[in-house]
Amino acid sequence: MANPPPYPGAPRWVKIAGIIAIILVLLVIAVVFTGVGGPHGPGRHLPSSSVTEPGTQQP
Repeated sequence: MANPPPYPGAPRWVKIAGIIAIILVLLVIAVVFTGVGGPHGPGRHLPSSSVTEPGTQQP
């Protein structure tokens, strides 16, 4: 019995998709650590404490 040919490796599309995924992850990490994207978190979409709603009194 002859030896089968060696496995050629992952298809090209898998390699390209992996490279793109790694680049996107690194880009997100860079944006988070450099602060370029601005403040993030649950408080980003809440009104600031200095703004009061109509009809309420500020203490």
